[in-house]
Amino acid sequence: MAMLVNIDNGGTLTDICVLKDDDLYTTKTLTTPYDLSKCFFEGLRSVSKVVYGEENVTKLLAEVDHIRYSTTQGTNAICERKGPKLGLVTNSGNAGLINGMRDEDPDLFDFLVGERVVEINLDDLNDSDKGANLTTSITKLTSMGANRVVVCFDVEQAKAYESQFKELAFDNYPRHLLGAVPMLFASELVEDVSAVRRAWTALVNSFLHPAMESFLYNAENRLREYRTKNPLLIFKNDGTASRVAKTIALKTYSSGPRGGMEGVKSFSKKYNLSNVLSMDVGGTTTDIGQVVAKNVHEQRRGHVEGVPISFSLCDIASPGAGGSSILSVKNGVIQVGPESVGAVPGPACFGRGGKDATITDVNLLLGLLDPATYFGGTLSLDAERSRVSIAENIATPLGITVEEALLQLQVAFEEKIAKELKTFGTIDKETVLMAFGGAGPMNVCGVAELAGINTVYVPKTAAVFSAFGIGSCDIGQSYDVVLENNKQATLDKAYEELLERAELDMFAEGYAKGEFEISAQLIAERASEEVAYELGNTRKLPSGLKKSDDITLELSARKCLSTEDEYKQINIEKVSEALSSKTRSIFETDNKWHKVPVYDVNTFMPGDYGVGPAVIEEEFFTCQLRKGWSFIVTDLGDVCLTKGDK
Repeated sequence: MAMLVNIDNGGTLTDICVLKDDDLYTTKTLTTPYDLSKCFFEGLRSVSKVVYGEENVTKLLAEVDHIRYSTTQGTNAICERKGPKLGLVTNSGNAGLINGMRDEDPDLFDFLVGERVVEINLDDLNDSDKGANLTTSITKLTSMGANRVVVCFDVEQAKAYESQFKELAFDNYPRHLLGAVPMLFASELVEDVSAVRRAWTALVNSFLHPAMESFLYNAENRLREYRTKNPLLIFKNDGTASRVAKTIALKTYSSGPRGGMEGVKSFSKKYNLSNVLSMDVGGTTTDIGQVVAKNVHEQRRGHVEGVPISFSLCDIASPGAGGSSILSVKNGVIQVGPESVGAVPGPACFGRGGKDATITDVNLLLGLLDPATYFGGTLSLDAERSRVSIAENIATPLGITVEEALLQLQVAFEEKIAKELKTFGTIDKETVLMAFGGAGPMNVCGVAELAGINTVYVPKTAAVFSAFGIGSCDIGQSYDVVLENNKQATLDKAYEELLERAELDMFAEGYAKGEFEISAQLIAERASEEVAYELGNTRKLPSGLKKSDDITLELSARKCLSTEDEYKQINIEKVSEALSSKTRSIFETDNKWHKVPVYDVNTFMPGDYGVGPAVIEEEFFTCQLRKGWSFIVTDLGDVCLTKGDK
């Protein structure tokens, strides 16, 4: 079997998963947001030690076939409102575009662009004297603080007008000059008949681009020094992967959570689950998704922070509630996030200078976390720093004791996630909750109770589940073009042009013609309604679409790297009572300390069972089994929790 390395980069922790000869090796490392390549290679060094018994990155990279990388950095950056200031150039007399964007999310528009908008007269593009003056709009935007510029015109033939403006702009601001401003032309990024979607797509992509470009090319260049067999593959939010040079920044948005959803889909098939809600609790966000009838729900026109974009996206909500989210008091009410302390400085208990309270500090003081075993025993925790932080930031402002504050903070954190679950998905008697991510299992029983869910699954690979989930993704690329007219000849020409692009890109990925699959569909729009039509081998334009206002051709190329497993029903039944080798004192809701058994996941056997209150843990995750809950270990080593002894 080929060796595969999967890396999922989160805001606080970076997960690494290696599949080799049917064996699984995992580890984690602290994310270094100031230089993502640092935690990338620290992770490789760490996992090489797990694989070989000694640190040997050179051997690991010589043997690996593919390295896949996913990230939540884009999600976190937008959630926390951290990134470059953008300027927008659009056509004059076009209040509809700006108003339409503001209607979608005025706060996000003001954060990304605000007043940094310049309108130009498109008629002047054809006047040699006036045309040159149009580029002063770029200088105006930079003087207003913009360090990146997006150009989006809301007119017919927008692509042609943007091309004209691009030629003038680069004549006056050549890209080789130090003063050149990065510019993105929306129609080059995506062809979409909706200018509002096209503009939002370009703005979000431009916002995410600098950080992704800086890190990914740096990481890829360092990998080349090791002469790896294949280039670094970026796992994208459409469920496929591609090399860095053929990945746009927006495709990395929510790619880590999408990896988790691929894992949830596989999990639902193995256990024959019809309705699975998932909560992936990381350091900065809780990523919530749902798999119904064993399918991941995907929006053909996705949304980022509620605003529409032109690309499809897996339907995932990412509220700012994670293990490193800041807990505070505002107007006498506990607030959870969305700001996060990240990995640097991290929660107060990390002892890296953090002074804000987090749920990690809360769970340490409640006794759920053991400083001796947390993070495999390699990351020391300082309970006194946590106590000081919670006393100063929470207990004193509320006029309560630290112990009272701990229980209120726990409830506030669980209530926020439970509310998001109920808002996001449909919950019925068949609904089960999957909890993963480093902090996912910790509070899952409390969250499930508040959400009205009685069955929870914690995968054996919960701590690195998103990294594990991207391991079976395919290599792929997608393309689109709006047809100039609704004629068969136009469709044929457009199809051949997109097919040629696909064949060139897939050849660059290492696959010749015939070694990958091609699929295509037509998206017809009429009266603002879209109809999708799959194209077969004949590529015939349906007569029913010829009267559409606009038709978009979408083509995808995909190289399958895995085959669908034939899943059999997994056995979940009691065999023997699980053994616990130690106990831990937990501060419970009755304001008393109780000794409870601690179960080590690594010692579980299929059919082991137990009842709460208890703690279930391995080196990278801890699960509090509340009173009234029980657990059974499945044939695959996953843990099924149920409310009540079933």
